[in-house]
Amino acid sequence: PMLSYQETDHDPPPLTELLVNAIQTANSDVLSNVPDGGTTVTATAIIGNLAYFAHVGDSRAYLITRDSIEQVTRDHSLVQRLIELEQLTPEEALDHNQRNVLYRAIGQNDSLEVDALTRRLPAQSYLLLCSDGLWDTVDNETILKVVWESKNPQKACDKLVALANTKGGRDNITAVMLHIPS
Repeated sequence: PMLSYQETDHDPPPLTELLVNAIQTANSDVLSNVPDGGTTVTATAIIGNLAYFAHVGDSRAYLITRDSIEQVTRDHSLVQRLIELEQLTPEEALDHNQRNVLYRAIGQNDSLEVDALTRRLPAQSYLLLCSDGLWDTVDNETILKVVWESKNPQKACDKLVALANTKGGRDNITAVMLHIPS
């Protein structure tokens, strides 16, 4: 869905609210038009050095700096919830037979709670949005290394997708990356 705002005498709604509304509209459309359909979404809009996120499911956003890779979004998966409840360790989650079971995604039910957050993006960092087909197959250290060894974001995405495919690529693999200039 397109982000839109009807001009009135009121101030425009916050950008995160527009993103959340777009995802909720997509949820309604999927429920109406694709009864057994469903998907995850991690959306971002960037203004200056601020990134506004709306997120549901287990696609992810990562902030990558010279020395670190940080997961910005939180997975809405059963294993992530078990980790948060300290009933499962992150290591145990890697091979858990229900690691792809989501408790929140587009197309599951009429009311969809969408996470919304804002982050400042440091100069010379990268923002990576990717599906579980990538992060479930390629570890964070490898992602970090590929990003900094690549000539540009597109080459990094191409290499990451190729690596995920080489390692078995059981799921669809999506990667979009943006370089934050100085």
